[in-house]
Amino acid sequence: MAFLLHSFSISWSNESKEIYTIFSSERQKRGFTLIELMIVIAIIGILAAIAIPLYRQQTIRAKMTEVTKAMMHIASVVEHYRQEWDMVGTAWPDCPNAAAITSSLGIGVGALTRMSDVQVDPVTGEIKSTLANIDPMVDGRTLSLVPTTASDSSISWQWSGTVPASYIPTR
Repeated sequence: MAFLLHSFSISWSNESKEIYTIFSSERQKRGFTLIELMIVIAIIGILAAIAIPLYRQQTIRAKMTEVTKAMMHIASVVEHYRQEWDMVGTAWPDCPNAAAITSSLGIGVGALTRMSDVQVDPVTGEIKSTLANIDPMVDGRTLSLVPTTASDSSISWQWSGTVPASYIPTR
């Protein structure tokens, strides 16, 4: 089997040399211009200005779920306590701190690190928790569950407190 080898001769005209020079010089050009870098930095700055506060809000809400779930559990046990002891229409359990909640209601809230204090008011039935270890924006503020007793002795709960309104649960 025989292979045919062809030889090519290329003749360069002045016009093709100029085109080759233009393309080869662009090919050697590397890096970004100052305006391109400034645009990228501006876009990153805008994204950071929007994303960081939203991330912080979501982090606070996520950490507060531990507190809201614990308080809802306390509310449920307080309702059962009132029904069991036939306290409907009278006083609420007297639990001025977490230790009293544990001994009276049987709920261990001492291990929860997001609440520095929790109590049940014996007159109003309000469950009040002081927030801790969440974020400086909400630490030391209170979150409350306030009961309302209907004519049929059912209890509905409303959230309130000194935390910013955007962090108070809706249900």
